[in-house]
Amino acid sequence: MGGGPDDGTGELVTAARAAAKLARQVTIPLVDLDLSLPQYRVLAFLDEGGTNPSELADRLSVSRPSITALMDGLTERGWVERERDPDDGRRVVHHLNDAGRAVLAAADTAVGARLERIGRHVNAGDPAPLIRNLGRLGEAIRAARAAGTT
Repeated sequence: MGGGPDDGTGELVTAARAAAKLARQVTIPLVDLDLSLPQYRVLAFLDEGGTNPSELADRLSVSRPSITALMDGLTERGWVERERDPDDGRRVVHHLNDAGRAVLAAADTAVGARLERIGRHVNAGDPAPLIRNLGRLGEAIRAARAAGTT
């Protein structure tokens, strides 16, 4: 699989494993809010604008049944509202409501605080470069998705 120590493979493995660890670090503060990582991801995507389940499943790279289950749970908790698509009555569109925005804001704050605490262990105790780079990673993921490469 890999090449020698100078071919970048080691850095890619380290980065891949760090990404897996990061997912866990994001999950930890969500537990206190009784929120799962997939629920947090859905709320964050819905905050960017309402969408139908098929589009959301595609954007999150999950199956349609998984999105349906997630949306049912978020709707039951009173964080998401369903309504008929005004342009196509056969379709359903989901929107984040005020309660959902409040939960998302609390989750963003909790996750952000955790990332800052972790970030204090690099860059001479300054978490800002790590936080900026994570933001850039998010931008790169959106750009890759828009280009159809993810």
